[in-house]
Amino acid sequence: MLPDKIVYMANQIATFFESQPEQDRLEGVVTHLEDFWDPRMRRQLFELIDAGGKDLSPLIIEAASHLKRPRQTA
Repeated sequence: MLPDKIVYMANQIATFFESQPEQDRLEGVVTHLEDFWDPRMRRQLFELIDAGGKDLSPLIIEAASHLKRPRQTA
């Protein structure tokens, strides 16, 4: 998937959860990424974060620190 698409989708998730009570935001994003993003998409997200996280919501970057990194493919 194109990096811009990953950023767009991740930021949409963050925007939704930013409208939720503060104590539910982080857990909501983490749960959504675990439940609905396949390992390939999460791997791309981590690659973007490792490259500086340009244009990613701070909530997404924080949530990623609570996710298990998918294994790299050979």
